[in-house]
Amino acid sequence: MPDNMPDKVNKKQFAPLSKSARDQIRRIVGSDNCSDSSEDLVLYAYDAMNQRFLPEMVAHPDDTRQIAAIVKLANKEKFPVIPRGGGTGFTGGSLAVEGGVVVTTSRMNRIIEVDPENMVAWVEPGVINGDLQRAANDQDLFFPPDPSSMDFSTLGGNVAENAGGPRAVKYGVTRDYIMALEVVMPDGRIVKTGSEAIKSVTGYDITRLLVGSEGTLGFITKILIKLLPKPEAVVTLLTAFPDVSTASRAVARIMASRVTPSTLEFMDRSAIECVKEAIGEELTKGASALLLVEVDGDELGVVRQAEKLVDVCQKAGALYVKKAETAEEREGLWKVRRSLSPAIMKIRPLKINEDVSVPRMKIPELIIGVEEISRQHDIIMVNFGHAGDGNVHVNILIDPEDKEERKRADAAVKDLFQLTVDLGGSLSGEHGIGIAKAPYLGMEIDDNLIHVMRAIKRALDPNDIMNPAKTFDYGGQKAENASG
Repeated sequence: MPDNMPDKVNKKQFAPLSKSARDQIRRIVGSDNCSDSSEDLVLYAYDAMNQRFLPEMVAHPDDTRQIAAIVKLANKEKFPVIPRGGGTGFTGGSLAVEGGVVVTTSRMNRIIEVDPENMVAWVEPGVINGDLQRAANDQDLFFPPDPSSMDFSTLGGNVAENAGGPRAVKYGVTRDYIMALEVVMPDGRIVKTGSEAIKSVTGYDITRLLVGSEGTLGFITKILIKLLPKPEAVVTLLTAFPDVSTASRAVARIMASRVTPSTLEFMDRSAIECVKEAIGEELTKGASALLLVEVDGDELGVVRQAEKLVDVCQKAGALYVKKAETAEEREGLWKVRRSLSPAIMKIRPLKINEDVSVPRMKIPELIIGVEEISRQHDIIMVNFGHAGDGNVHVNILIDPEDKEERKRADAAVKDLFQLTVDLGGSLSGEHGIGIAKAPYLGMEIDDNLIHVMRAIKRALDPNDIMNPAKTFDYGGQKAENASG
């Protein structure tokens, strides 16, 4: 966190947290499990976004009952409640924009049950994604959603943001694996949504409404997750192309080949330069685009699928196709992909990570447009991401000390979002809106739909205490006017 990062507090509708409320929170969770000291508050004042908002208090409950008591108190005393998991988000979704109490899930981190017969798991929201991955693996089961932050992001946060990951191209995103939730609603009532049955169409699908709602409609306290049988085998391919257009045509041919890869990752020329040493000169020479392709399934099936994809890529114009022959080689290829984010930080100390999503065949137009935006604003932009579902991570690299560069970066972000929408895309494929993208929401969503969203929020949370000033209401700025 840069030392010069300003503290920002925007209290438009809430009075300062009263001494009475602070004392009651101490009684609810215990004095050892909450704090309002400045040293502790600053630890919860930021996420992966380059802004800092100081909360007025931080509480660490250990069960649903305690969270419900805090939420009921918040309605009575009129202070914000901000749910927080690992604090790994890129859009400011867990920041205390209007002060209030940050309520963490750090003590609610139990994997309650992994049921191999029904292939489900009950977990608390503070469970780390990777811990569930490993627990499922021990039972020969498989939890597909695998964000890059899987070793430190929490499942509660993954649900709140509807996180994705490389395997989304075949297996879908977090919402596709959430069967039921226990939730503290904004009025403090505890409800259970969904069902343990595989099929249930009883009533409104409140589970899906809450998944991806970024903590604005309730506080998730338990999660029922669907698991899959663990694939018998995996084959990983790294293939290089002379340009982005050729790589995109290969993506289209792969998806039309009747072989659905479990992952289909993309790196453009700027990203390749960042990890060239890790990949090796012999594998990057002449390459302006790389695809990391993986297939999984039964032993014989994946061999045939991999052979078919090698043929598809070669016919599409690949410079080469490298197959990982051992588990160590496979891990080496993935290490290159995972090292991209830290590698690009060597170029500039601050990374603005946008996760725009476009139709797959529009990726060349997006990359060409990004290169033009980069030249126009004299800003460094590095692109990689999930080619199989068109979700490209556009990383804008700047020096936060350079105010002029920051202004150019802000202009580049707006141009990127406009380009994305013009290509029929979406502002976010998996990071959410939070506060980072809220000013631009009106570029993609029209006034009528924003009105519907706002009506749902007001109906469920009339006092606006659940994670306020996010998405369409950030800073009092009306998102529907952002495009104008």
